[in-house]
Amino acid sequence: MTAREVAEWLVTSSATLCRWRQSGKGPRWVALGDSSPRYRRMDVEKWIEEQASR
Repeated sequence: MTAREVAEWLVTSSATLCRWRQSGKGPRWVALGDSSPRYRRMDVEKWIEEQASR
């Protein structure tokens, strides 16, 4: 998933998602060959569950 897709899913801005990436607070992400951040759906779902249990 792209950062934009994840931001829409989480009902947040792409800028917030970027800040989370930089601070290590958001869902796990990977950098592809072009360095664009990508997210696996299962990692985002896991992160959502972790946030709900806090």
